[in-house]
Amino acid sequence: MTAPVSTTPTTLPASAAAPVPLTRLTMVELRKLADTRAGMWLLIVIGFATVATSAILLGWAEDEEMTFTAFYTFGLAPSAVLLPVLGILSVTSEWSQRTALATFTLVPARARVLLAKVGAGALIAIAATAATAILAAGANALAPAFGGDGAWSLDPSLIWQTLLFQVIFVLMGNAFGALLLNTPLAIVVFFALPTVWSILGGSIRALADASAWLDLNVTSQATMEADMTSGEWARMAVSTVVWVVLPLLLGGWRVLRREVS
Repeated sequence: MTAPVSTTPTTLPASAAAPVPLTRLTMVELRKLADTRAGMWLLIVIGFATVATSAILLGWAEDEEMTFTAFYTFGLAPSAVLLPVLGILSVTSEWSQRTALATFTLVPARARVLLAKVGAGALIAIAATAATAILAAGANALAPAFGGDGAWSLDPSLIWQTLLFQVIFVLMGNAFGALLLNTPLAIVVFFALPTVWSILGGSIRALADASAWLDLNVTSQATMEADMTSGEWARMAVSTVVWVVLPLLLGGWRVLRREVS
């Protein structure tokens, strides 16, 4: 006897056909930031360097400079420099470690994966800023024991401005990583190209006006001062479009079109 063949089409449950939620993808990408040895050590170095900034102020700063604002703004320096490298690694590691095939097989919508990486970068920037604020509070509590001022005043605008500063530079790392898809090249270009532009803009008079609008290293410094003016916001917005938005769009286009092997 032969078993009857069913002609009824098999339907997959709705949960099997539904795309992975973006929040879950973002949490996965956030966890992947510390999964690699490079990512883990980078986070450890950022943590130790941030602690070192407080130790430097406690040991060598003038008494009146030991304030919560000083501990907080100075403490942001290590993460501002190194977190963008983590943003680069989050994108380029898919290609350098040949995990892109597995990632895009599980989640074929590459745009969603890239968006999750951007979201993870923004979250790690927010977390780093919050951790810096907590560390700054602890250091400021110790400041009177070292003869410091210990003032707790902090202009509320500095919170949002410095947070935006951190997010912008991490997203810039994502953008350069997506545009170049090569870890060493992306890191070198990320640090070298803006630095060269800053040098040229500061030394060549004909480029001074353009540099005031297109040099993100210059325009972003206003975020460390309370109550940015409308002109400062405009200049930072233009430079952010040039150094973050455009590279991210071009990098996203390249990620969507690149063949995975």
